[in-house]
Amino acid sequence: MAPTRFSGESREVDPGACFDWLRQGWAMFLVNPGVWIGSTLLLLIILMAISIVPVFGQIAAHLLVPLFGAGMIRLCRRSGEGEDPEIADLFAGFRHNAGQLVMVGVFFAAGIFGIAFIAFLLVSGGVLGGVVTGKVAGVGIALGGVMLAGLLVMVLSVPVIMATWFAPALVFFHDMQPLDAMKASFAAGAKNLLPMVIFGVFLVVALFFAMLPVGMGLLLLLPVVSGAVYASYRDIFMGS
Repeated sequence: MAPTRFSGESREVDPGACFDWLRQGWAMFLVNPGVWIGSTLLLLIILMAISIVPVFGQIAAHLLVPLFGAGMIRLCRRSGEGEDPEIADLFAGFRHNAGQLVMVGVFFAAGIFGIAFIAFLLVSGGVLGGVVTGKVAGVGIALGGVMLAGLLVMVLSVPVIMATWFAPALVFFHDMQPLDAMKASFAAGAKNLLPMVIFGVFLVVALFFAMLPVGMGLLLLLPVVSGAVYASYRDIFMGS
């Protein structure tokens, strides 16, 4: 009998599962720390070099995130299956389903830059209103605009992140179409909102401390988080 086609069906897990994902991510890092650090360093250099170009560089970097994300989870799969991962695996997304992964990047970039544009309109409107109103009242209006923009960005970014969180793995490993993968990713995130929120809070806090020593903590954080994302994908999606 032919194997059952992967449908992207997900299941609900316990909130504490996110800590197990992180433990698995840490274990994957310890197996091949040299390969992970080398891959992460190369990734950061590439993204920083691309981002130097104003506007277009930022857009290109967002488009490439799913391709490099696929490469990082490819490293995770090889490590999890007892193989020896290589730094070249970082570019696995460029060799398999690259077009579909780029489309995930297009949707991701459109969402992020669309949200940023809305935030800009709110902030600029608040500042303009502050200038028109006067000194004391104007400061309050401008500050209110900034706070509202920040809150709106945070709220609107959640669906975008949920839709793209698992999408690279679904496209790369299961040949799902970009929109189908993003729908499945969003559904999985909505079904496991509490563990994902806990994971997200940990990520924000860890990112703050990782950036303190001139960003050197990213060489540890990105591999561990990549391993945790891969572990969460294996845990949540049935038949993965």
